Amino acid sequence: MSSTTPPAVPRPAATVILARNVSDGIEVFMMERTTAVEFAKGMHVFPGGALDRADHHPEIASLCVGLDDKAASETLGIEQGGLAYWIAAIRECFEESGLLLGYRGSDQLLQLAAHEAERLAALRVDMAQSKLSFMDILLQEQVQAATDRIAYYSHWVTQAGRPRRYDTRFFVAQAPEGQTALQDNHETVGQLWVRPDQAIDLHRSGTLNLMFPTIKTLESLAPFKYVEELLEYARKPRPKQVMAPVTGVDRSGVSHTLIPGDFAYAEIKKLDLDNQGTLRAFIEPGQAVTIGQDVLRLTAANPGMMTGPGTNSYLIGNAEQGVAVIDPGPLLETHIEALITAAPGPIRWILCTHTHLDHSPAAALLKQRTGAAVYGMPAPAFPNQDQTFRPDHVVTHQERLDIAGHAIRVLHTPGHASNQVCFLLESQNLLFTGDHIMQGSTVVISPPDGDMIEYLASLRLLLDYKIDYLAPGHGFLMDKSAENVDRILIHRQERENKVMAALKRAGQPAPLEVLVKIAYEDTPERLHAVAQKSLLAHLEKLRIEARATLTGNLWSLAP
Repeated sequence: MSSTTPPAVPRPAATVILARNVSDGIEVFMMERTTAVEFAKGMHVFPGGALDRADHHPEIASLCVGLDDKAASETLGIEQGGLAYWIAAIRECFEESGLLLGYRGSDQLLQLAAHEAERLAALRVDMAQSKLSFMDILLQEQVQAATDRIAYYSHWVTQAGRPRRYDTRFFVAQAPEGQTALQDNHETVGQLWVRPDQAIDLHRSGTLNLMFPTIKTLESLAPFKYVEELLEYARKPRPKQVMAPVTGVDRSGVSHTLIPGDFAYAEIKKLDLDNQGTLRAFIEPGQAVTIGQDVLRLTAANPGMMTGPGTNSYLIGNAEQGVAVIDPGPLLETHIEALITAAPGPIRWILCTHTHLDHSPAAALLKQRTGAAVYGMPAPAFPNQDQTFRPDHVVTHQERLDIAGHAIRVLHTPGHASNQVCFLLESQNLLFTGDHIMQGSTVVISPPDGDMIEYLASLRLLLDYKIDYLAPGHGFLMDKSAENVDRILIHRQERENKVMAALKRAGQPAPLEVLVKIAYEDTPERLHAVAQKSLLAHLEKLRIEARATLTGNLWSLAP
């Protein structure tokens, strides 16, 4: 693990993305920053900057249209002070570009005659020289801030370890017509209107210098065809993912910036608190990785379509208390040797989440080599089950195991396999999921041992527990346990809807081979043989619920 030096507290900031409709999509407004500033030198950015104390003034709040601090704060997910972000976005936009998002006596955004534009330009200079505040200008010009025209879009936090850190809320707004942008020639020295995809192409060619958050924001803007569509999307009430980038290295040692959604993100964020950027963004079989206090991960060299980078084994404990191994993996002599070598103390316990052939077969040999006691549920009498598995102790749901100096709670979570269990390391709220939840793909539910109804119930079971991180059988650590559960439940419901639609589209009783091509038409055909297993699980669920019928090998909608 890296050092635990607390990172500098990021300064609150606001950025506004001004967009306008053009014939082939939308254009956004960007400004070129001078190389004389300390932050974002020479970069093309959206107008924005840090919040000022004056942005919180009660009087300026009274000049805001259609939004108060309570509603703004709820939108941002903070207790109070949210309206100041909207005010800062409008103020910074005016300071840097001269464009003023405001109203004067009507519900139309401010349009400026030539003499008004000149007057506002002069006032803008006075504001830059601290002769006037933004509130002074609004009062003097009898303008109200168009906070109702700005929609909250995203949330970015500068990486730890950087000399200047900002906690920035991004907003989107339709650009005011009848106003002309002009850089301030102080912080900004150029400007342009550009389509998001063109800006990215210009960056790749070296014409535009863009920061990582700007690139990712432009990528997210590119699919929108109309400003109205963008605003509608931004205004939908939903939590915004905090985009706090971290840095990891690839196999060749090259550094990469990672954001939420990248596989290694949650793990690196947890382990590299001050963003030293030296942790691996890939899983290397045979290399032990510390993922928590007294917790190591060691991945077996069995990568593949069903196993991802390989099967993860976890070692819990220390030299004094002894070590427990969760999921010793497939019968690979090299992996068993690596587990014994990596263990920080004597291996005394072997815990298996289930008995599929990539998770438990090494248990017998590892027990023979170490004398460890084996914990788990017996193997069902089905193919692809490890019939050599002989637990010394059969675990039960909610059982509390006191092993390796830790309390480990057993949660029976059938569905992927009837004997699938998860192990909750209570002191760290760390759940070892086996194949109950995987990274990067959904779990295959293969009847008769796999059961979709039990699987969905087992997923919901996890919502009753405090879980900070998931340690899956394949992949990196995952955070946001409840969100991951919800995501899988939603995906399964969407797939069930597609299965129902496939039964309807088929028009007559149909075999699995026909239905899989319809229900899984979004899945590559080479994966249909595997998808057919989960399709059968969905159909069995629908049959039990009397929504589908099976005659011979043909499935149809229930009458």
